[in-house]
Amino acid sequence: MIVIDVRLLRSQPDIVREALGRRAKPDLIEHLDHAIRLDMRLRDITAERDAIRATINDISKQVGVLRREKKDAETLMVESRRLGEKEKALDEEFTQVESALHDLLLRIPNVPHPEVSLGASSDDNKVVRGPSQLPSEFASHQRVPHWEAASALGILDSERAVKISGAMFTMQRGLGATLARALCQYALDRHADAYEEIRPPSLVTTATLTVTGQLPKFADDAYNIGRDDLWCIPTAEAPLTSLHAGEILDETALPLRYMAFSPCFRRESGSAGRDTRGMLRSHEFDKVEILAVTTPEQAPAMLDEFVERAVNTIADLGLPYRVLEICTGDLGQSHHRSFDIEVYAPGCDQWLEVSSVSWFSDYQARRGDIRFRREGKKGTEFAHTLNGSALAVPRVWSAIVENFRNSDGSVAIPKVLHPYMRGATVIRKK
Repeated sequence: MIVIDVRLLRSQPDIVREALGRRAKPDLIEHLDHAIRLDMRLRDITAERDAIRATINDISKQVGVLRREKKDAETLMVESRRLGEKEKALDEEFTQVESALHDLLLRIPNVPHPEVSLGASSDDNKVVRGPSQLPSEFASHQRVPHWEAASALGILDSERAVKISGAMFTMQRGLGATLARALCQYALDRHADAYEEIRPPSLVTTATLTVTGQLPKFADDAYNIGRDDLWCIPTAEAPLTSLHAGEILDETALPLRYMAFSPCFRRESGSAGRDTRGMLRSHEFDKVEILAVTTPEQAPAMLDEFVERAVNTIADLGLPYRVLEICTGDLGQSHHRSFDIEVYAPGCDQWLEVSSVSWFSDYQARRGDIRFRREGKKGTEFAHTLNGSALAVPRVWSAIVENFRNSDGSVAIPKVLHPYMRGATVIRKK
């Protein structure tokens, strides 16, 4: 598995160091410098080992000549054995250093795009569009948290979900379940004009999660079935990215566009006591994902397309929204450039992230060995990958329940979802 471009570390270490320094995580530079030292040691071992092998070959020829002349070759043979032992030791060191370098490179994140704004944390993310569709004020009946409003309607049964599966699991019932399914079908239909629908497996191998960057760094946030070397997917991005792992694609076939509905599983190991009420943060949820494989030249326009599609999907639901660009200090492990779409939930009085759109440059493609061949040219290049949350159910569902709650406690269903609601336009208490 190829990770960050070692040739770039060798030829332009200062450029890589400066780029990763923009992520505002000083330990990254230490890791990078360690990786550079390990790579230098590998090259030194290779040179020393090659020299020893050449000497052993030369000694072997000399021994052959001496034996044909019936002369004593013992001294040369002793030297050959000594060099052989040294070569063996170098082989062992090479394997150890190579393994250490590979593991370290897997943990080094992608370099940010030059246009990504500097920042240390999510507090430094900039609003680049909106707020849009945000009313000047909300009525008091809209200021009820969705977990209270939905429980009163009988469409959210968290108590029984916890009884069945434990903390941080949720369960929708009746028209609440219908609404969750409707959101997924609505999102799939929005992108059916240009995206091939895939229903990927919900369990993937360690290699598959390593390609997208979830492993090894985020192992604690994933559900592992160790007996079978399988992991529950945190998002459909994981299996979709590996659709073309190990393949060489034709340039004329790019960009490739895919979409997928899937359940998503996350341990949320660092979320104790944070946004754990209702459906804001849960171990299992449904989501529709979009993904593209492109040439480097196609990627910027594809990123814009992803953002527009995600924004329009939310806007047509009638929800208040805004778009943030993620700063360098808040970029994910694999991300080259990212945008978040957030909706406002008046009952929670929070802006909730409902979609994240990201460009990974060739970071994932290197891990998955996803290449393409330009027409009329020799050799291959690594592709670029992008992905986005077309619609994640829990927070959109929550925002609908809060924004469209009526004074009698009922919830109006957004018009774009009516075709998927079996005739229902309002959710009322039975």
